[in-house]
Amino acid sequence: MRGAYCLVIKLDDDSRIKVGKLGVIDFKKGYYVYVGSAMNDIDTRVNRHLRKEKKKHWHIDYLLDKAKVVDVLKIPSEKKIECDVAKFFAGYGKAVHGFGSSDCKCESHLFYFPKRPELGVVFE
Repeated sequence: MRGAYCLVIKLDDDSRIKVGKLGVIDFKKGYYVYVGSAMNDIDTRVNRHLRKEKKKHWHIDYLLDKAKVVDVLKIPSEKKIECDVAKFFAGYGKAVHGFGSSDCKCESHLFYFPKRPELGVVFE
């Protein structure tokens, strides 16, 4: 299955995390939604994110060292819709500038929420 996906991530404590070339970012305790794209196979990509042992390749790999995925939403699509989904979340959460969006014009593909967002409610 191709398409986009959203990871709901819980960070238990305020944290300073070095995120590759972005440098050190101060993350607040709470929840984050990361929007990604998998135009080959969503399950393979999501399963990679869920593994603890992996080479750090994407910005999200650095955050997931300190946080945990608590929910996943898969959005099947034959078109690249990752940026459209990220723009949707930009209207609800606080963007982490430059995170996950180095290959597009979006401000971010990671959004902060003080309380857990319910993706099932958001996308009904």
